[in-house]
Amino acid sequence: MNQWIIAGIVSFTAWQTQAQTSNITLGQSAQTITLTGLGTDSNGNANATLTWSDCSYDGTNTNCTLSGPFTGLGAGGTWNLTLTYPGNGPSPATAVYTPGSTLFSISVTSGYNRWIFSETNGPTVTFYYLTGLIFYVQGQYSCSGNVPSCDGPTVAATPGASVTGYVNGSFNSLPQIQAAITASSYGGSASIAPATWIEIYGLNVATDTPGEEWSGSNFTGNNAPTNLGNTTVTVGGQSAFVDYISAGQVNAQVPSNIGTGQQPVVVTTLGGSSEPFMVNVNATQAALLAPPSFDVKGTQYVVALFPNQLYVLPPKAIPGIASQRALPGDTILLYGIGFGPLGDGTPAGVIDTAQNQLTASLDVSIGGTSAKVAYAGLTPGFVGLYQFNIVVPNVPASDQTPLTFTLNGTPGAQTLNLAIGN
Repeated sequence: MNQWIIAGIVSFTAWQTQAQTSNITLGQSAQTITLTGLGTDSNGNANATLTWSDCSYDGTNTNCTLSGPFTGLGAGGTWNLTLTYPGNGPSPATAVYTPGSTLFSISVTSGYNRWIFSETNGPTVTFYYLTGLIFYVQGQYSCSGNVPSCDGPTVAATPGASVTGYVNGSFNSLPQIQAAITASSYGGSASIAPATWIEIYGLNVATDTPGEEWSGSNFTGNNAPTNLGNTTVTVGGQSAFVDYISAGQVNAQVPSNIGTGQQPVVVTTLGGSSEPFMVNVNATQAALLAPPSFDVKGTQYVVALFPNQLYVLPPKAIPGIASQRALPGDTILLYGIGFGPLGDGTPAGVIDTAQNQLTASLDVSIGGTSAKVAYAGLTPGFVGLYQFNIVVPNVPASDQTPLTFTLNGTPGAQTLNLAIGN
């Protein structure tokens, strides 16, 4: 049940008893890794190609494996780090040493890393992780090339030099939030609001899946899930409604009755709970659907639909999208988030089943002329998606006609356009 697709084109883009953990300690790997130096980049990072000693091709993908013992997550057990990438070509993994660091992070240009922790007499937890920190077991490596030292940073900074060894180190299993914004297709504001949609970015914000979106089976009647794939989110200490999860991003609807001001966002997975990430909460944070894909040669268009599902754009402005210009008197449909309470009290996390009415005062202008708002409420069949039926006023034809709005007298922050014909 994708709640962020309008007419099939524009996408928005539990088990919680696991002990709180931080660093999982990795014992020495049973396999080796080889770094071959590439040199130092403009940021001072030393880079090296990274190849595994244990790789196999299954006819579609190459799978490279490291494994060893671990402690620090439940009962401990066996860790397994697998690099999976398409084809049978060279490894897409690069070791990156930041200046002054003796540890390297793994950068992957295609495919993904998968950390699997199989507990002794316990569950198996998988992390789809974009970077991981590991280091060489001192005294158990071999080196080649004209380098003064066989340590990883020196080898990486020396083109053509190489070092091979077993590895151990640590893995931070806790989710780490790096940013929380309103839905990026709706402006991506750093301030959020009750019942609006947010995107949370970070590391390890989901486990056991490379990406998962809610479906009908996740709902209880008309009520959206607060737990998706063992990932939960709280905002202001209250459960949010989780729409999408991946290792680096979670999308969720903020609960309706959180307070304004600075509020904590916390993500919890099988690896533990993140540190609170503070965000500013306003009573409303109104924005209309206008994704980057609707930026045509520097003109950002709002997503507007005719009742027959044609888009309001110059004809052929975006390949694959049927469109035409709007005329004065036409009714067009706009979509938004963060516009505040409804007259019937519909809360966050509930599929709207009927038309309702926005309680705030909404004014929409097209080309500087006030437009009639025929409907302002939630979209039936969706969660937290506002719909506005707007009648185009009598304005001159232009493919760059400004569209603006105010909510309770506060103007929207977006710069938006419509294509108006004659």
